[in-house]
Amino acid sequence: MISRAIIIAFTVLATASPALASDGNSQPYAGQQGRAVTSLSSSDVAQIEAGQGWGLAKPAELNGYPGPAHVLELATELNLTAEQRGAVEAIFNAMKASAIEAGKLYIDAERKVDDVFRSGAATPDQLRAATMAAGQRRAALRLTHLEAHISTAVLLSKHQRRQYDELRGYAGGHGGQHGHGAHQKHGH
Repeated sequence: MISRAIIIAFTVLATASPALASDGNSQPYAGQQGRAVTSLSSSDVAQIEAGQGWGLAKPAELNGYPGPAHVLELATELNLTAEQRGAVEAIFNAMKASAIEAGKLYIDAERKVDDVFRSGAATPDQLRAATMAAGQRRAALRLTHLEAHISTAVLLSKHQRRQYDELRGYAGGHGGQHGHGAHQKHGH
């Protein structure tokens, strides 16, 4: 038999304020209002401006398409030939230059989304145009990184790609199994 005290306790908990039921942080954006681009942290901006991946190429990276920067970092372990190393360096340099330029355009486009609201006179049409432009700029930046993974993968042997996955810690998952022979390893 359930005691009256337990029923009262459950009733109090069930009807408690939503703030008690949440993660306790009713001000998740506090301190971010001073950002140059409110949707991007200073770390995000620094990574984008430096032409770094910013996690944009995860679909390639985790599905068997190595990134040029990491292939170069693992060149010795992967036993890259001089020709492979040279080709991957060229892909990396081209990607980085393109990513830096695309990144600048993306950051500027995100800044324009902020400007719509900072004007104090935001309209749906202004917002739509600025948001669509920012989305297109982000897509262009992402495409730069993803294409570099495709270009890099074709330069590596199946063995090197499997080895890359193992060295990067992806061998235990299903990522990296598509398109480079890992299915045979598992009897598929």
